[in-house]
Amino acid sequence: MQLNAISRLGNSGLSAIIDLGRMGTYLFQMIVGCFRLPFRFSELIRQMHFIGVGSLTVIFFTAASTGMVLGLQGYYSLHKYGAEGMLGSAVALTLIMELGPVLTALMVAGRAGSAMCAELGIMRISEQIDALDCMAVDSFRYLISPKLLATIISVPILTVLFDVVGIAGGYVAGVHLMGVNPGSYIDGMQKSVTNHDILLGAVKSFVFALLIVWICTGRGYFVHMIKGTGFGARSVSKVTTQAVVYSSISVLVFDYLLTAILL
Repeated sequence: MQLNAISRLGNSGLSAIIDLGRMGTYLFQMIVGCFRLPFRFSELIRQMHFIGVGSLTVIFFTAASTGMVLGLQGYYSLHKYGAEGMLGSAVALTLIMELGPVLTALMVAGRAGSAMCAELGIMRISEQIDALDCMAVDSFRYLISPKLLATIISVPILTVLFDVVGIAGGYVAGVHLMGVNPGSYIDGMQKSVTNHDILLGAVKSFVFALLIVWICTGRGYFVHMIKGTGFGARSVSKVTTQAVVYSSISVLVFDYLLTAILL
């Protein structure tokens, strides 16, 4: 009984190491595929429209609600100490350095990341990717690299939009609803936000975008090699769930690591 348990533990460890090595090689091939010609610019534009434009609605409403909640809660906390004038600073810094990149990445992972994983998973189990390989078509250049570039371009832009809408939402909640002086809100924000804060948010959004596209497309691309996922439609559903969960956890983990390193 003990030997069986040790054997299962060893097999799980070996599977994890093999999967990690496979994903590392996959990341390298993704990046190399971006430099192989001819590049599919039409596919890049299509993916940017799907990831970026398609996510505008959920990003807008998430940012607006987050900013307004920050404005209300920030006012409640700062009012106790007579520091309502710092509301703009608190809202802007919280959004730019933390909530903007993280929530944008989580929304994109749930909406676009799951779709990319399911698309590649279906192509794999229906042998469409194998057909591309048989025709000597580079599947990374053809399928993966446009998704990589589109995600890296779209997520930082969506993060900027999230920050702007969130700050505006905080302004509405703090100034128009709670009566904070509009000049002190804007002045506090301008004085407290530095280039380093903006750079930290930009670096986070870039890293999160890379994590999302790497994990989500990788889960779908290797659906036939992932242990314990079953076959057919069931395997695609399981790896899609894995992709969203793993990418979300990775975003949260790397958020802490980047904050600890760069702050």
